[in-house]
Parts: sequence; C-alpha cells; structure tokens
Amino acid sequence: MSIYYASSIEDITKDALQELFLSVEWESGKYPNELLQAIRGSHSIVTAWEGGKLVGLINALSDGVLTVYFHYMLINPSYQSKGIGKELMNMMLDRYKGCKTKVLISYPHAVDFYNKFGFNTEDGATPMFISELI
Repeated sequence: MSIYYASSIEDITKDALQELFLSVEWESGKYPNELLQAIRGSHSIVTAWEGGKLVGLINALSDGVLTVYFHYMLINPSYQSKGIGKELMNMMLDRYKGCKTKVLISYPHAVDFYNKFGFNTEDGATPMFISELI
C-alpha cells in the first residue's frame, strides 16, 4: 500500500468525494455537487490517496487564529486501521497548532480515537444541530 497525502482542493472531483463518502454510508455522499462545493469552501483539507483513488479526507473550517472546527474526517473502510486517520489528524493538528480551540463532533464509536489526540467532551456543552439531510 503506497499512500500519499495532499492538500490541494483543486485535485478533488465530485465522483471521488461521492465514492469516499458513500463508502462510510454518510448521507452527504448522496449530494456530490453540494459536497464538492462544501469541500472547496473549507479553510484547508488534507487528503489521502492510493494511486488515483481518494481513500481519506479531513477538512477544517476556521478563523485561522482562535478556533478550528474539523468537520469531515473519514477513511474508506478498506483502508481503516492502517494509520491513515492518525496521519491526517496529526497533519491538521500541526497546521492549526496556534489555534486556541479545536473542535469536532464524534460518533460514539470514534471517541476513543479522538481522545488519543487530546480531544475530550466538555462538561456543560451539548452539540446541537439543524440538519436538512435525512
């Protein structure tokens, strides 16, 4: 397995995004045009590739100074448990090391993964959503 990492948004196609997002059964994969627009609106991204196949992605929404929010973090299931997610997260945490607050919302099964990077739940804080995705 020869994985390489990139930060260029321009190289990402809607088909590659759709394939990756549907591989983890995320609803947003059903909206490839909107998903591509959302990724292009990111403050920054890091992607993982094997050959021409997009196998992982993390993106950040940020003011660049105080707060960074890691919105998407996903690895194609065929490539999970190979250190790709760890590498993506480390690259982003290094990129935003100057930000005072780093935020993400985790699914319950991934909490232990994010704890390893220093993320914790915050007492008194509750994630809240208005979502039009089914």
